[in-house]
Amino acid sequence: MVIVAGHITVEPQQRQPYLAGCVSVVEQARRAPGCLDFAITADLIDPRRINIFERWESQAAVDTFRSSGPSDEQRAAMLSASVAEYDIADVRSLSGDSTP
Repeated sequence: MVIVAGHITVEPQQRQPYLAGCVSVVEQARRAPGCLDFAITADLIDPRRINIFERWESQAAVDTFRSSGPSDEQRAAMLSASVAEYDIADVRSLSGDSTP
């Protein structure tokens, strides 16, 4: 399993337009083979922060989905980005649900 997680920052007045521009990306990702979860969300505390969380069955699934990344317009809106991929060896449920 691969987790992609982190955050980007944008000017506070750009956050809602940025997120609106991500709706189709989230829809496409969630339909992609191997995608277990995909979210791009507004942070509850920091008005500049957008949180990124993706969960994939494999690196191959991530690589197949991944294209050139954010659009030029989205890239221009980013002030900073801190996003990384994590290879996960084991999963333990904390909610009692047997599905990770």
